[in-house]
Order: sequence, then structure tokens, then C-alpha cells
Amino acid sequence: MIFVGDGALLRRAVTHAGRLGHPVDLVCCDDPQDAAGARHLTAPDINAHASTLAAACTDGIVWSLNNRRIFRTPLLSQGLRILNIHNGLLPRHRGLPSVAVLFALLHGEREYGATLHEVDAGIDTGRVLAEHRFPIAPDARHFQVMLRGVRACQTLFEDTLPAIASGTALTSAPAPAGPSAYYGLRALARLGDHRGHPAFTRATDLGPFAAHAPELAGAILGATSRT
Repeated sequence: MIFVGDGALLRRAVTHAGRLGHPVDLVCCDDPQDAAGARHLTAPDINAHASTLAAACTDGIVWSLNNRRIFRTPLLSQGLRILNIHNGLLPRHRGLPSVAVLFALLHGEREYGATLHEVDAGIDTGRVLAEHRFPIAPDARHFQVMLRGVRACQTLFEDTLPAIASGTALTSAPAPAGPSAYYGLRALARLGDHRGHPAFTRATDLGPFAAHAPELAGAILGATSRT
């Protein structure tokens, strides 16, 4: 199997898969350390290496974790089963998890989680296979929900890996967490309009995640510094 993504979540998934004896054929990430000793490929444009990935993959499975690369036709047409672990409940929290969490808090949502879904030509639109939900505490801050989301992603990956690797069907797919919404950087354009919202301080408290979401941190700084 092949892994695509970055950071600690990817590294833990690679390590876990290898520990259980699953083939880790290639890890596509920016930092070689995230490959956890496996064969590594730096691929900003993952689709330019479609044939390389297809040739390297021994079981036809590609995992996407903490991955901002977009899979397009060159890779989607290789006959690989591409699966993404998304930090958020789909289709309610499509897009960037850091932005989705912010608006989940502003909207007063009561639950969040992680989703395993198949990757298709859309963004977070593929068939949902499994999810791991958790409640959002009334006083939860952005970084706390993000951290629980990352942990939910890891748990979901470890729970579903055996079935995916063996080709065993997962339990019944969960009902869609709707309605569908997409949260990208454009959603931050009017963030300043929410400054008076009771949950604004909690929703914009990035804590240690500020270093990993510079675009969001910049948007929050701009929204709070306007007069």
C-alpha cells in the first residue's frame, strides 16, 4: 500500500501499518522523516507521478492522511483504490479541517469527528465508508476540537485498516452527516463579520495549531485587527 500526506498523523499510520506486517510500498510526503523509514517520494504534484505509484503499489491500496494534495484523472485512472481519512464529518465538513472546525464552533454544532471515504474527482465527495464521532463540549476551543479530530483520524485508520487490507466489507456505511458544506480559504473572507459572535474567541483560538495553519492564523489576525 501507498501513503500520501504529511505530519505526525501520516507517520503514525505508516508505522502502525508496518508494525502489523502490511506492505508499505511508498510514502509520498514532503519530509522524509514522515515516511518512518519506508521508501519516500517527494511529490508536490502527485498526479505527475501516477505511473510511478501504480507500478510501486503491490496491493492496489492508497491511503491519504493529513493530505492537501488533490488527486486528479492521471492518478484516479490507474485502477487504484484511493481512500482518505478526513478530519471532519462528511459531507458537512468538506474542505480544510482547520476552517471547518472554526465554523462548526460558530454554528454551535454539537459533534465532530473523522470520516473514511473513497476518493473521486471531487473534493471530499467520495462514498463514505466509516466514521468516528465525538461530542463538542459547550466550552470547546478550536485547538481542542482539532486535536480530538486528529486522534479520531488515527483511531479510524487503525480500526478500519484490517478490513481494507483484507478486502473485507466494513459494517454498514453511516448516514451522511449533512447538509453538505465546503470550507476553503474563501470562507474566511468575511470572518470579521463574526467578531461579535459569542463563540468567536473560542472558535479562533488555534493554540499550537496556529503554526500548522498559517493562512487561517493570518485571516484571524486580519479579522481581529480591523477597526
